[in-house]
Amino acid sequence: MITKKVLVLGASGQIGRHLIRKLTRNNYVVTAVTRNLHQKGYSLKTQSPIGFLEIIEENIFNQEKLNNIIKNHAICINLIGILFEKKNNTFQNIHVNFPSILSKICKDNNIEKLIHLSALGIEKSIDSNYAISKLEGENKIKHNFQGAVILKPSIVYSVDDNFTTNFMTLLNRLPFMPLYYEGKTKFTPLHVTDLAQIIFDVVQGKVNEKTIECIGPEIFSFKEIILKLLKAIDKKRLLIPLPLALAKMSAKIFELMPNPLLTIDQLNLLKYDNIASGKYKTNFDLGIGANRIFDKEIQKYSFNWREGGQYSKDKFLNKTND
Repeated sequence: MITKKVLVLGASGQIGRHLIRKLTRNNYVVTAVTRNLHQKGYSLKTQSPIGFLEIIEENIFNQEKLNNIIKNHAICINLIGILFEKKNNTFQNIHVNFPSILSKICKDNNIEKLIHLSALGIEKSIDSNYAISKLEGENKIKHNFQGAVILKPSIVYSVDDNFTTNFMTLLNRLPFMPLYYEGKTKFTPLHVTDLAQIIFDVVQGKVNEKTIECIGPEIFSFKEIILKLLKAIDKKRLLIPLPLALAKMSAKIFELMPNPLLTIDQLNLLKYDNIASGKYKTNFDLGIGANRIFDKEIQKYSFNWREGGQYSKDKFLNKTND
């Protein structure tokens, strides 16, 4: 039986792809909006059974076209977000202006449910433009669409992420790893499959909470995460606490890259723990577990950064030793 139509904005990222797989395999008909159909279409089509997914290439800031797309759906999910600014992709445009436009259009079209993905730990990050824009975007949505659900995840990881994979690449190439703020910042990593389940439960109406902090089952410092990644790729590296002045200098250099590994704004954000605040209920409080264990999950793909690749897996090594 086919159920309600769901619109997913920001569908081509790691969260979008996993969510589309979850929704379509449970008989939801999904419309996925992407900026580049030619580049992203194939990876999205493979996530869905035939007949349950429509992919649209559209400019999300064209309000007339956005309205025409939204009006045919019961549920709208906004996953669009950026970690650094580039040309017109500013924090103000993506995290504030677009959510404001989207929530107004959803309200005007009597959409049943609006789900918006924000971020954890942004309330205290007063010197991060990313955090400030995310928080302002939340407030715009709450004002325009009072029944909206705001999801605030910690770092989301998987083989498709830009977190564990980027750091494993760096650790594989560099003889040392700088630790910002002595590596003490705390995180509660959440596997993308667990986040997709949380969103799915909200779609199904199993959760009535309007703001949910989405966290994983474990808490690690940044240094502990780096050590776990080093173990996973079977490497030893020197971990060097970097003075703030040098950290800022390195961030300014990284900002010159097309896809910077670190920006000044992200450096500011790293000062603050990325764990449950106690201000809102978490997925665990609401009976939605996150069962994926960080060590076990990264082992599933960390062999890509080990000597020997997939043949460095224990099962192959054991056979060789026998």
